[in-house]
Amino acid sequence: MKVVSAESTIVNVPYRRREVSSVVARDGVTDVLVKVTTDDGLVGWGEACSGADVVSVRQALTAMTLFVLGRNPWNREAMQAEVFHHGLWQHRAMTGNYAWAGIDMALWDICAKASGQPLYRLFGGLRRQQVNYFYYLARGSAEDLQTQCMAGLAAGYTDYYIKVGLDFADDLAMVAAVREALGSAPRLRLDANGSWSMPQALKSMAILAEFDIDFVEQPVREHPLAQMAEFRARSTVSVAANEGLWSEADAYARITGRVADVYCFSPYWVGSLAAFHRLCHVAHWQGLQVCKHTHGELGIAAAACHHLLLTLPNLVTGNQQTAQHMASDILTDPLPIADGPVWGVPSGVGLGIEVSEDAVAEAHARYQAEGQYLPYQAEMLGREELG
Repeated sequence: MKVVSAESTIVNVPYRRREVSSVVARDGVTDVLVKVTTDDGLVGWGEACSGADVVSVRQALTAMTLFVLGRNPWNREAMQAEVFHHGLWQHRAMTGNYAWAGIDMALWDICAKASGQPLYRLFGGLRRQQVNYFYYLARGSAEDLQTQCMAGLAAGYTDYYIKVGLDFADDLAMVAAVREALGSAPRLRLDANGSWSMPQALKSMAILAEFDIDFVEQPVREHPLAQMAEFRARSTVSVAANEGLWSEADAYARITGRVADVYCFSPYWVGSLAAFHRLCHVAHWQGLQVCKHTHGELGIAAAACHHLLLTLPNLVTGNQQTAQHMASDILTDPLPIADGPVWGVPSGVGLGIEVSEDAVAEAHARYQAEGQYLPYQAEMLGREELG
């Protein structure tokens, strides 16, 4: 079995409403779909993250294709090593990881299909029968947030997540409104995206702790490494690390450095499904937990990650997803988490999904017409000119 083609297509899929945090303000997902075909007719699908600039990621995929054509899909680890060593992508590791992760997914899909098995069996088999995902609350008025909470509760969500770190008065009002609407039982998590200084983070969380916060994600900046560890030691609220897990080496350093209770990351940052799986087990050996992160993803990446989550020993409830926010997808059937918190064991072989070529064509046409969904809005960049 040899790879005979590796095609990439940039697509846009809009959100139902703008995502806003202290870092981003974006209106949908722009990603690169990867379709790998073998000489015996097997097709594997992957999804590469767009990062800051989707064109650079697609160009990286084009460069990496030379390392894949004519090769056995089972030898993906050797291919990856050659891409980063001989292809020099170790000098642009994050872009390289974003791109290679898409090829890697497609190769895993092919190998699982060739084996006649679902992907999770190639990663050690089931540790659980289902994975629970969170409800992503959009920042808004108290009335708006209460409406969102009512919808989440009606759909059965047990874990809720909201961005903070823009304005503390607003943050406090929103968190209070959310806890009032949810009641005492559901878990509530906050994410500051590293926007607070140490004094701000400690003071803010001392006040917000009264609302029974399950954990706060990235309250302070990721560097220096000791900063998160200090916050963890001084805070009464559990802490999750997200920013700073930019590579295998970064993730390993933070996990073994025990800077957080929970490590929230994805295969995109560490370059492959296998690297993600290995690092999750490193966290397990440290007695720590992991949460699957989402950068905004479509059904291919969501499905690939879900297979791995089913195999992990140290997974939190309420893993991250954006399926509930997507106006559409590129699959023939919606994901189980498009309208609820629980995703069970996928049926079928490989990733267990079917990509709709018509939906891909429509999403590609949307990208051609609109360009990349940028992670920022023009008004965020308005600064007075000095002169």
